[in-house]
Amino acid sequence: MAVRVKDLKGKEVPIDKTEIRALIPHSGLMCLLDSVIEWDDQSIICLSNTHRDAANPLRRQGQLSPVHAFEYGAQAAAVHGGLRARAAGMVAPPGYLAALRDAHLHVTRLDDAPLPLLVCARRLFGDSANTIYECRILADGTVLAEGRITIILRSG
Repeated sequence: MAVRVKDLKGKEVPIDKTEIRALIPHSGLMCLLDSVIEWDDQSIICLSNTHRDAANPLRRQGQLSPVHAFEYGAQAAAVHGGLRARAAGMVAPPGYLAALRDAHLHVTRLDDAPLPLLVCARRLFGDSANTIYECRILADGTVLAEGRITIILRSG
């Protein structure tokens, strides 16, 4: 299901899984986000139902650890960077998750959470691929995980 959102110029555009895959390097099942429901210059909110999918590539022994919530947050940050770059007429340079700080896990398993996950990322500092985001992952109004991630430019 594509959710219609407005870009920075106020134009409504669908940002579904197909569009997300065009913005981030993750492909196939490793693309964990299903849609973007809201974004602006500082933040993004995405939806995902992949945490309960038995084919989720992050599962181990049939379970999804809550630490993987930060991969969802990092992907939301990557989508945000891609959308910001596109709005400026550019393409976001590739980056990678370099650090996780002030991480708090509030559940013992991510795959037990009700559908869908609400993945929120707010840019605290930086531009391009060198950024720090605050991430919160929620389900049914309950915070499952929260922390700060640092994304740095991937060198050639």
